[in-house]
Amino acid sequence: MDAITIQVLRNKIASLVEEMHYHFYRSGYSTIIRESRDFSCVVLDRNGRLIVSPPMFFHAPVYRYLVGRILELYNSKDGEPGDIKEGDVFVCNHPYEGGLPHVSDMAFVAPVFSGGRIVAFTGSIAHKADVGGTNPGSTSANATEIFQEGLLLPPMKIWEGGVLLPDVERLILANTRQPVLVRGDMNAQIAVTHHGALRVRELCERFGAQTLMDAFAAILNGAAAELRLRIGKLTPGQSSAEGYIDHDGVVIDKPVKLAVTITIADGIAEFDFSASDPQTRGPMNLRPSMIEACVFYTLIGSLGPNLHFNDGMNDCIKLKFKDKTITNASAPAAVSNYQQVNLKLVDVLLEAMAHFQPSRGIANAGSSSALGIFWTKGRPGQSTMQYEILGSAYGGGEGHDGASGTACHLSNLHVTPIEILESEYPCRIHQFGFVQNSGGEGQWRGGLSMIREYELLEDASVVRRFDKSKHPPKGLNGGKDGNGAKFTLRPGTPDEYISPSSGKWDLKKGDRFILQTAAGGGYGDVARRKPEDAARDIAEGYVTKT
Repeated sequence: MDAITIQVLRNKIASLVEEMHYHFYRSGYSTIIRESRDFSCVVLDRNGRLIVSPPMFFHAPVYRYLVGRILELYNSKDGEPGDIKEGDVFVCNHPYEGGLPHVSDMAFVAPVFSGGRIVAFTGSIAHKADVGGTNPGSTSANATEIFQEGLLLPPMKIWEGGVLLPDVERLILANTRQPVLVRGDMNAQIAVTHHGALRVRELCERFGAQTLMDAFAAILNGAAAELRLRIGKLTPGQSSAEGYIDHDGVVIDKPVKLAVTITIADGIAEFDFSASDPQTRGPMNLRPSMIEACVFYTLIGSLGPNLHFNDGMNDCIKLKFKDKTITNASAPAAVSNYQQVNLKLVDVLLEAMAHFQPSRGIANAGSSSALGIFWTKGRPGQSTMQYEILGSAYGGGEGHDGASGTACHLSNLHVTPIEILESEYPCRIHQFGFVQNSGGEGQWRGGLSMIREYELLEDASVVRRFDKSKHPPKGLNGGKDGNGAKFTLRPGTPDEYISPSSGKWDLKKGDRFILQTAAGGGYGDVARRKPEDAARDIAEGYVTKT
């Protein structure tokens, strides 16, 4: 194909992904969708391979696993429909059957037909307010098996031939504590998936289905060639790194090791995770789709942010696992705290990659985390479930300080504004800002911890999930560690308690708590920090004179 047509169609798909993304967050019911934007929208080829990456990067590798399983279950191959019909929509939230990150993430996928054959798929993955399980909100800090985390949906049809299957919808809504939010978000998600399929059919009509499929193949091959070229420029060799999660949520006095050995040889990058700890009792386990996300994020960050990620890049890497480890867990291991593991694994991968690409080295980041508040009553007309994604900070790197108050690695999520929290939920925010002197010192300073203080205006259960308290973000090349995460219940009272770990607490009206995220590690010797940079830190209030 000619390069111009390929680029035109790449841009058409990229614009469509943005269009789907915009319509979804504008149509979402829950704050998870319309404020945090914890979702992704994509266009895939007929085999489920991603063409253009969504903003939510760690969802990107999931779709290939999910669509591959759908094609297998419904006897479809090489574009032949098998038992898949035009107008079908599939639903799945199963980490083991569909590769989903955790049970709370629900995927919807629709085939695109042209001339009686499947030419593409569109899809979306989004976090749901509640899918059942032991805890309100479904996510748990101490689940010991996946069945405690909510209703499991293997890949199945929820629409068939353009018609909703109401029994499937009723089954899902019967297993949620928040049926209004879940129904609203599901309908928005299905609508945007339909919308994407319509737009792809329009591209088939305008350019021709075969032209579109040829362009998809060229885009996939081009991404593989770009990455192979970058890997080929690295000096062959081997590098290893390891790091520790505070604990698994159940055995809280034992850290959990993540380890990788990267080998560069013959233009291929091999990532061996076999030395990682066995799968955990608590919900800190990963499936291979999440490992892929961490690996490709690290490769692109280390080798060049202008690389175009898609599933064509899979030809350039090899992944090695040991069965029943934290990086290759087996059912029914719990997985709901997977994101904390993702973020620590990225730290470990970046440390190992710095051996091959020192100029792109970066100290450990903080850890984005989650807060759930489940109100006894809630405000009239509003949900009783408050769910937030909290940002953190990046580590310093060669030539730059770490960013503060942002989602760390992989996710690109948003922090819910105070105005939304106080207007929709019975809470009051007493402080929201950065913690002075919290970033790791170095030639390049780590980003600062973020702090929020809440007051409950009625009784509630609070679930706080966080990491990097016992094992704070490490500095690199002589930089100091960043401050660890902290969660303080009832501060300034005789009942003050600083939690060393994630957990669930039943609190009363008037109780307060303070959450503080981890800060980024520093990079390089602090003695080499430029005086003007140190002066700016003081002027901006990032550090004190002492």
